[in-house]
Amino acid sequence: MLRFAKAPQEEREVKISFFSKEPIRCPVCDTSFQREEMLSGGGRLIAGPLTDELHRKYEASLKYGAVYPLIYQVTVCPNCWFAALPDDFPRLPRESRLKAEDDREGRIAAVGHIFPSVDFTSCRTLKSGTAATYLALRCYDYYPGEFSPTIKQGITALRCGWLFDELNERYPHQHYDWLALLCKRKARFFYREAINREQTGKEALSGLKYFGPDTDKNYGYEGALYLMALLELKYGPREPEESRRQALAESRRTIAKIFGLGKSSREKPGPLLEKARDLYEQISAELEDEDGE
Repeated sequence: MLRFAKAPQEEREVKISFFSKEPIRCPVCDTSFQREEMLSGGGRLIAGPLTDELHRKYEASLKYGAVYPLIYQVTVCPNCWFAALPDDFPRLPRESRLKAEDDREGRIAAVGHIFPSVDFTSCRTLKSGTAATYLALRCYDYYPGEFSPTIKQGITALRCGWLFDELNERYPHQHYDWLALLCKRKARFFYREAINREQTGKEALSGLKYFGPDTDKNYGYEGALYLMALLELKYGPREPEESRRQALAESRRTIAKIFGLGKSSREKPGPLLEKARDLYEQISAELEDEDGE
């Protein structure tokens, strides 16, 4: 099955996505379904700017309109609404399936409060894609440590925040901006927790092959460290002031150490290094302002 979108100024329809021929079986409720995949190429994606959160924005094209790659990144069972990234979806351990089944009504109700009429049997929309990402954030609670669930919750929370931003632009005054902020605060918590667990040996990051955080480029472990510091600056608690200061000072040391700031370095060229320099300066400016008060 192919998904189509009306092309502006054209009578014919153009393809945006398709449903896979091979069925997928839900490990929780045993439902068989087909996953929707986004078609690539053909001018569907026109790359726009890269944000400080390493989120790639895309411009709408005359032929395809607005296309959101992130809405296709999560596999969702249309029956029980279990959701995860494609590689993890069929690999939910048997001992975790009862937990996922017991939480079925809870996750459906949680999404229903935000999107009362969402449908995972039809083609993905911005709303259903956001709902799918939110479900994945919740469902990674079912996975054990060898899957690196904490960092995946950080990534899905951040992506969910970006999608709520898009919804807020399209449908303002419906509190999507508040939900975006909430998700980004969750992302800040999960990124810090994931790095802490990795450094203390509680949960390795080896279960994650693609750090993203977006679909256009994998910024790896260094990208995760950068985001941990950035999210702390933007979304971390402001009080108590001493805790805020300690968290920012730690973030600045991490950025300086990893990216070699303060001395010449050509080992890490590209946008990540430039954004890390900007972040270092922003953190330093806030710390200096506090010293001057």
